[in-house]
Amino acid sequence: MKAAVVCASNRAAAGIYEDTTGPLIVAALRELGFEVGDPAVVPDGDPVGDAVCAAVDTGARVVLTTGGTGLTPTDRTPEVTRALLDFEVPGIAEAIRTYGVGKGVPTAALSRGLAGVRGDALVVNLPGSRGGVKDGLAVLAPLLVHAVEQITGSDH
Repeated sequence: MKAAVVCASNRAAAGIYEDTTGPLIVAALRELGFEVGDPAVVPDGDPVGDAVCAAVDTGARVVLTTGGTGLTPTDRTPEVTRALLDFEVPGIAEAIRTYGVGKGVPTAALSRGLAGVRGDALVVNLPGSRGGVKDGLAVLAPLLVHAVEQITGSDH
């Protein structure tokens, strides 16, 4: 199955620093058996939506975003993502936040990331920190393949 990674970072997109969260996600998806290329690094806001749509339109069954889920004025990933979804899967985002808080990271509760389905693809917003990404991947690893299979009506 094909997957894609979208990194929402105004500074990384401008070349101020190199994104380090996207490669973590790519490696994890490959370990799960997904075919995935390099992360798309884009500014937060509408470019995130454009990149998610492009990934789904080219056959991605999973699109994981990183960044843009906090409380700053430029964090717009959840709003842009929500507008693209056919429906939300709130339990995934709730589980990611709960996992982080349970590990003693109270700021995990501040992530506004969401998860949902667009067409035949599962889209999940992960935080922009390496720790938040690792926590999100720990939650996703045991359920991601099953969730993607369910989207197309596979048996339980």
